[in-house]
Amino acid sequence: MVDWVIERMEIERDLEEVIGLETLCFTNPSTREMFRWEAEKSDVAQIYVLRVNTAPQLGVAGRRILAYCAVWLIFDELHINTLAVHPEWRRQGFGARLLTFVLAEAAKRGATKSTLEVRRSNEAARLLYERFGFELRGVRSGYYRNPEEDALILWRFGLAAPADEGRPTSNSLA
Repeated sequence: MVDWVIERMEIERDLEEVIGLETLCFTNPSTREMFRWEAEKSDVAQIYVLRVNTAPQLGVAGRRILAYCAVWLIFDELHINTLAVHPEWRRQGFGARLLTFVLAEAAKRGATKSTLEVRRSNEAARLLYERFGFELRGVRSGYYRNPEEDALILWRFGLAAPADEGRPTSNSLA
């Protein structure tokens, strides 16, 4: 059984682990300074972490961040800047749980639409976003570096969660 919780990132407690996950997941990772600025100085940025508690049978010791999501909430728009799940924990529903939570939090704060960019080649992420009602609305040519690749611009209008999406902030997975 894996116990998990979603909460706002606490810079002093979580920064090093989030940076490690960022570096593991992306070829052009954001820097420590960028994360610190977002967490401490920005009035629109929010960073959420999905953390699991001890699950020795699964090789998890202590409380460990398996996923995080960095967003900007600007007026009625949620901009999803980063959604990352540890490679060893992908395709187990953690990204969907975190995305469900983030969309619901934004809706509570008045957001009515959401946007993000995703690498054209990132099929797993594209499928996740499609399940959540995001639709292709544009392309940014050569947006990503290392390697260079187009970004697909996705939008979702209306942030009320579909019936099959929950809004749990913690749970146990058997």
